[in-house]
Formats: sequence, structure tokens, C-alpha cells
Amino acid sequence: MIFTKTEITGAWLIDVEPLVDERGFFARSWCQQEFAAHGAISAFVQANIAATRRRGTLRGLHFQAGPCEEAKLVRCTRGAAYVVAADLRPDSPTYLGWIGAELSAENHRALYVPPGCAQGYQTLADETEMFYQMSQFYAPGMARGVRYDDPALAVAWPLEITAISETDRNWPAHHVQRDPALAAGPQNP
Repeated sequence: MIFTKTEITGAWLIDVEPLVDERGFFARSWCQQEFAAHGAISAFVQANIAATRRRGTLRGLHFQAGPCEEAKLVRCTRGAAYVVAADLRPDSPTYLGWIGAELSAENHRALYVPPGCAQGYQTLADETEMFYQMSQFYAPGMARGVRYDDPALAVAWPLEITAISETDRNWPAHHVQRDPALAAGPQNP
């Protein structure tokens, strides 16, 4: 696997190194030892699949609050998506920065999102499927989000948004997240 540092502290783009022959290819997509060697959380406790019908659909930006902050390993298994990680860690040198990367079934690329970062994506193709591995179990009471168009982050989504859930449309802006009385927002991400 090839780990490429990103502009967000602790986030990695991960490419496979295929061994190709006449049958096709074989490649490792996850290795506990290599993740640990790069300072990434190497123990995942849950995996999820998200299927999205239409190109331009936006999901996110999601995270879990402490003590349930989670690392995510995100990969696209069908179609293509523009995946974003936004740094919400006030003590991070990349606080309020974000990165975006195209993940697709064809490029086999993954994005490692460290705890304390929000993550979301916009589909670039119809019938896109995403596969997530998480370091924490889903805790509904700790589920949080930041508005996809939060001016503090200024994420540049690549397409016009064709679909977004009411929950994602109504997450509070980041500055509201820092007020514990307002931080919970909608409860159905």
C-alpha cells in the first residue's frame, strides 16, 4: 500500500499496489501493521455500506463527539465519489482545513480520516456505493454533523447538489458545534 500525506494532519490517501497477471490483479487494501506504522488507528470495530442512487447527492459532513470520536477508512466500491475530510480539532495545526479526493471503484483509493475530523462525500456517478470501516461503534447520542456549506470550512463541492437529506441540510455551522447546548443538532444522520 502507498500512504500519501494530505494537507490535514493525520489524514492519509491510501493507494493499493496491485500485483498484476493475466487473471487480473491482487492487492492489499488494509494492513494493521502498516496503519500503525503511519500513526493511524489500526483497530476497526464496525463496517458500513452506503448506496446512493443519483449523481450529485451529498452526504455529510458527519462525525461522532467525544468520547466516541472515530477514525474512518473510506473507500468507494462502486461508482465514484468526491470524499471530504474537514479538521474540527481546535488544537490541530490544520484546524478548519479540509481536503477532498476522488475515490472510485476503478482507482481503489481509500481515505483515512482521523478522529476529530468530519467526513462527507458527493457522488460523481449514479449508483455509487461506499464502504466505511470505523474505529468506534456507532453511538446515536454522539452523532454530529457540520453543514455542508459552512462558511468556516468553505468546502468546494464539485457538482451542483441534486439531493441532500433534511438532516444534513440542517446541521449547525461549526461555531455552533463548540456550544455544548447546541451541538447535538438533528439525530438522524
